[in-house]
Amino acid sequence: MDAVQSWVSDHKLTTIGALWASGIGASLVAYSCKKSPMKPSLRLIHARMHAQALTLAVLSGAAAYHYYEKGSLQPKPVADNNISATNLNQIVEYEIHCPF
Repeated sequence: MDAVQSWVSDHKLTTIGALWASGIGASLVAYSCKKSPMKPSLRLIHARMHAQALTLAVLSGAAAYHYYEKGSLQPKPVADNNISATNLNQIVEYEIHCPF
């Protein structure tokens, strides 16, 4: 499991692209197995919409994972009573400007 997680962490765009392609393929297969009266162009449109929904879900998950991964790796600086005023100002500025 750790090997898969590290590979996904290193190849995020490849993973998202593969999930998008598999979403289109799975949706096309699902619609072609049914005896539906839909035209092939309409099946393709539905497959693309399903793949887009899957991609948005994966991107949201990747963003949340990235946010929590970065938050756990970088501990925030701790204010110390022995810190000079200039260092304290730098720490406060870092806290204000740090996106996470």
